[in-house]
Amino acid sequence: MYLSRAFLCTGSPVAMNSFTFGHLLFFFILLLHPSSSQRYNALFNFGDSMSDTGNVQISTLPYGMTFFGNATGRCSDGRLVIDFIAQELGFPLLPPSQEEHDFRRGANFAVIAATTLGFDFFDERGLSKGLWVNASLRLQIDRFERLLPSVCGAARECKEFLGKSLFIVGEFGGNDYSTALFFARPIDEVSAFVPDVIDALKHGVERLIALGAADLVVPGVLPVGCFPLYLANYHTPNPEDYGPRTGCARRYNALSWLHNTLLRRALEQLRRKYPGVAIRYADYYSQVINIAIDPVKYGFTGGALRTCCGGGDNIYNFDQKRRCNEKNYTVCTDVSTYVNWDGIHMTEAAHRVIANGWLHGPYVDPPLLSSSSS
Repeated sequence: MYLSRAFLCTGSPVAMNSFTFGHLLFFFILLLHPSSSQRYNALFNFGDSMSDTGNVQISTLPYGMTFFGNATGRCSDGRLVIDFIAQELGFPLLPPSQEEHDFRRGANFAVIAATTLGFDFFDERGLSKGLWVNASLRLQIDRFERLLPSVCGAARECKEFLGKSLFIVGEFGGNDYSTALFFARPIDEVSAFVPDVIDALKHGVERLIALGAADLVVPGVLPVGCFPLYLANYHTPNPEDYGPRTGCARRYNALSWLHNTLLRRALEQLRRKYPGVAIRYADYYSQVINIAIDPVKYGFTGGALRTCCGGGDNIYNFDQKRRCNEKNYTVCTDVSTYVNWDGIHMTEAAHRVIANGWLHGPYVDPPLLSSSSS
């Protein structure tokens, strides 16, 4: 069985003295707490369906129903994490890089179903037929390099411009693993891909640093064992296969945990190598696990493991034959009370909660809106 994440988306001296002192105080405060628009020149994003804002236009309503009123290529009912971050930092919603736009305020290079690793890696393992797109991290950065002259001019000017921009690199890795898992490859075999994925991610971050990036956020992968697609398609009768507090599938979350452990280790190596560069880890995993443990705490009365858009005669409301936007699908009455949108992507409400955890903490350290992160 093959499935990619894409399958679901389609005056006076006194007055003058007061004036001068007030302005000095104002500028001093700005230095300590710069506004988002002054902090960053631009925002650049790389990734897969978790953050694609229109590079792949495959979806129709009800995708996009909540905020946009129409499908935009986003794999959700509304805005994604990257959208909330862009808005909070004072940027417009990031334009997809594969359309004609003015990219001087930023661009989104993420592509639905994108992998970290390139075509050859999967082809050598008999998995290339499972690649829905050829849009690896390397190819996304290639496209970024080609666009740079139109964004910031010559290399020297670009280096200065990019040094005051924010880069979000990922998440990456989910599709590398699902490409093999959905071809029924054993999870032990898939786990062996992790070092290669991390090396490719590390190399991509270094390429961006070489171009001038000095402020990067690198998210880990999500706990895929908490997503209805995995829970329904790979269900087992053994209760020990599931976390007692979350109900998530342990073996698949263990794969995500391994990836994130090696990624954090790699990022620490990069911090030592590039002490003048801010490299932050975004902890998707812990955040989604915490939501799964107590979804009501975050306002998700519809639960964390049940699909909103789709259908299925199981507790996860997921069935391959009733996927979101396909025959006989249904949409939950109140999307804002659900974490999961279509079985493997999240709702706008969940994205909002996650974005707040990155902007204000504690799931990005230091948070994106902290003065120490400027």
